[in-house]
Amino acid sequence: MKTITLTPDVNGMVDWPTLSNDKKSVVTVGSFDGMHQGHQAVIRRVAELAEQEKAFSVVVLFDPRPAMAHAYAAQHDGQDPEAGVRDVEALTSVDERLRAIDAIGVDYTLIVRYTMAFAAKSYRFFLGQMVGKLGMRTLVLGSDAAMGAERAGNVKAIENLALATGVFQLDVVNDLGPGETRVPVNAKPVMPSESGEPSDPLEGATKAERRAWSKKHQAKAVRVWSSTNVRYLLGRGRIKDADAILGHAHAVEGTVAHGEERGRTIGFPTANLSENVEGYLPVDGVYAGWLVDLGEKPAEAEEKPEDGVSRQYDSSSTNARLAAQSLYRWPAAISIGTKPTFNENGDAQRVVEAYAITDDWLDLYGHQARVEFVGFLRPQIKFDSADDLVAELKRNVEETKRLTA
Repeated sequence: MKTITLTPDVNGMVDWPTLSNDKKSVVTVGSFDGMHQGHQAVIRRVAELAEQEKAFSVVVLFDPRPAMAHAYAAQHDGQDPEAGVRDVEALTSVDERLRAIDAIGVDYTLIVRYTMAFAAKSYRFFLGQMVGKLGMRTLVLGSDAAMGAERAGNVKAIENLALATGVFQLDVVNDLGPGETRVPVNAKPVMPSESGEPSDPLEGATKAERRAWSKKHQAKAVRVWSSTNVRYLLGRGRIKDADAILGHAHAVEGTVAHGEERGRTIGFPTANLSENVEGYLPVDGVYAGWLVDLGEKPAEAEEKPEDGVSRQYDSSSTNARLAAQSLYRWPAAISIGTKPTFNENGDAQRVVEAYAITDDWLDLYGHQARVEFVGFLRPQIKFDSADDLVAELKRNVEETKRLTA
């Protein structure tokens, strides 16, 4: 897969590349945060149609997420997010999304920096650019997609435009999954109070009970297959439900750094991720999952891609490590939180620690590591003694073995 990074100018204009003078393209557009099953269905359809039509398959990937960019602008007098501003609500990093897109077999991914000037362009203008510059013959969208200024380019409007102009076709993918659910507006993460995977509070509820719950929590209707719902579920410790929507285990990645090494003194040495974790952290708690060693980060990975330059996406390094699961992947008991038992200074910094269940001694300092979540074990609590903590960790390890078997 080839990737091209594109930055709009101050007027929101993008210097789109010419992919070919005669070969057409099948295109989809979005941020694809989380790469859940709905996203995967849309991108697989792009690859399928491109193969049928002997065209290029193209994903236009917005970075940062439009929701984050608009929220930032609303709080900063309409300014675009500055370089280095971390999107704490993003489920997955851009690199994670690129790996997933590459695995589907897409020809081109165009990473477009989402700016307010770019967002102000009408969907008609944007689609005209797709047709004129990228040779778009077919546009593939999810069933509730919207684009352009004020999100005026919904599926119906784009369908009418396609029929009126005749220059491109619209292919709509049913990416709704099991339908709709309810998510509280402005929901904040809430750590479960009990051990074990939390249940759906609306499971088995009557229509009246659902209405009462929605009113109490000011809940809105969202697609089950949506990044919003996944984020909500992770913020409630409902890992299995989130993973079912994603079609894979939710994961975060970071560099293994030196910690206080207190775990080593009690017989549970952990791999501690540095502060700059990529991916959405579930709510505080102890989880069952996997620790994956991605090796040392290549020096060239630190280089910022040149704008407008086409490059072959090299997924071989990370994907090869991910594929070699038997060599680089271990069941792990994972802790997210502020280490209440030993937090004598009241430090509120959240830490990600993974205890790999293996008899081998692991030296992962400086390596990139991936932590995958498969189930919630228990909330973070303060133990009366180190012995009590050790006894509980032993139970967590046994439960992790069961969930990852």
